[in-house]
Amino acid sequence: MRVRIAISAVGITAVTLLTVPACTTNSTTDTTGAKASPRSSAQAEKPGGAAPAAAPLSSAALESRLLDASDLGSGYQRKPDQPDRHDDVAVIGCPALSALGGDAATGGSLDFPRKAEVTFTYAGGSDSEVSEELYSDSPTKLSDGTGRIFNAMTGCPTYQMIVGGTTIHMASQKLAVPGGLGDEQWSQLLTFSAGGRDTVMKQTAIRDGSLLLIVSGSPALVDRHLDKARNKGLNKATAAS
Repeated sequence: MRVRIAISAVGITAVTLLTVPACTTNSTTDTTGAKASPRSSAQAEKPGGAAPAAAPLSSAALESRLLDASDLGSGYQRKPDQPDRHDDVAVIGCPALSALGGDAATGGSLDFPRKAEVTFTYAGGSDSEVSEELYSDSPTKLSDGTGRIFNAMTGCPTYQMIVGGTTIHMASQKLAVPGGLGDEQWSQLLTFSAGGRDTVMKQTAIRDGSLLLIVSGSPALVDRHLDKARNKGLNKATAAS
């Protein structure tokens, strides 16, 4: 998963978002680059003749499940997409996160090829944002990839990230998630300190079958809109488009 951090001379100017890098191809590709049929991929998830898992959705299908401003209420505005930054990132004081690889903190170790994402600002405030991300892949890949990063980050109460030439002091706290939201749930509270300024972000992820939802942003906004995102993103028909 990728940690994207916007830095200015006065410190962090936007919430940090955990994302999984992806392209918008609709085909299913295995690790060798060869195309695999949805049937064969799904059957691999259910050995022994059990019912196969639902085939992953395309990026276009995921896009249609995202929240829009009308779902959130008054005061919300969609934030224009921002180009990816490619600053060098180093992790200090979190061996579990460092062990995932040199660029694990920026998502280089994961690749979920079907994704859709959107970010909203609330009342025009740069610190009041909520972001929704949807991913689709085999249940095993989603579970392993998401759990690996969340466990590494929440396993380190404090650590540092050096992004370009800026040192960011990080604090993480694992949060409990009510059961019944999906097959698996993860949540964490992150505090970023840089340039004399602290930014607090909550992030909750829910996996339901071959779908993964991540809602990130100001803690109050995540709590307010998680159910809306879950109902719209995960509860629609799961037939692949």
